[in-house]
Amino acid sequence: MSKHAALLLIAFYMVMISCGSRVSNKSGNHEEAWLPLFNGKNLNGWIAKIHHHDVGDNYANTFRVEDGKIQVNYDDYEEFNERFGHLFFHEPFSSYHLKFEYRFTDQWLSDAPSYAYRNSGVMFHSQHPNTILKEQDWPISVEYQILADEGEGKHRPTGNMCSPGTEVFYRGEMEPRHCLSSSSETYQLEEWVKGDLIVYGDSLVIHMVNGDTVLQYTKPQIGGGVVSRFDPAIKIDGKPLTEGYIALQSEGQGIEFREIWLKKMD
Repeated sequence: MSKHAALLLIAFYMVMISCGSRVSNKSGNHEEAWLPLFNGKNLNGWIAKIHHHDVGDNYANTFRVEDGKIQVNYDDYEEFNERFGHLFFHEPFSSYHLKFEYRFTDQWLSDAPSYAYRNSGVMFHSQHPNTILKEQDWPISVEYQILADEGEGKHRPTGNMCSPGTEVFYRGEMEPRHCLSSSSETYQLEEWVKGDLIVYGDSLVIHMVNGDTVLQYTKPQIGGGVVSRFDPAIKIDGKPLTEGYIALQSEGQGIEFREIWLKKMD
């Protein structure tokens, strides 16, 4: 895809998103179009996979529901010990609009890696949790990375892209960096932030923060590094990611999620 064609495609999709939203609201079908991924009561429909543990083992109640929110909570941990965790929704999706709200808590495990401080994410186009090996650290997936201010007054955008075991195209070329920064503002600890992720199969991906488009890229596919101790049969480099699973991340930093909704799109 040429750069000019990519820009035309992005413009077309943004118009369609805007029009689709207006039609849905005017017709009164908004509630029917959006699927709640989280019922606000429990973790029904979600599957935990935590590094060093088997699929389905929600070690130390890492993922829990409190006051209508999914919490990443480390109250029952003695140490982090590289227990990178992911909570997967049980159904895969291909083309969709995901929206959610999050805020960081002040809970932090000191033995977690420093890069994980006030850092979390929403994984998408991920491999099935049942195919993640017990000692595999990250799922092969693309990440909508979530960051908060570190308290030093430095600009730290959220809604970024990271690529564990995957690659994407940015501005018409394959992006060599593991993470891409968005154009978002910096948000404070314990501030609720709205995230939107718009995905069209293996073509276009759009990140939004508080209603503003902050990052766009194309052609998500398997490839690259970062992921360790995976099943080689799963990591087929160059394979387009047309669909996959959505997961909430835990990596030593407390965070809460609420209002998790998804609308499927053709």
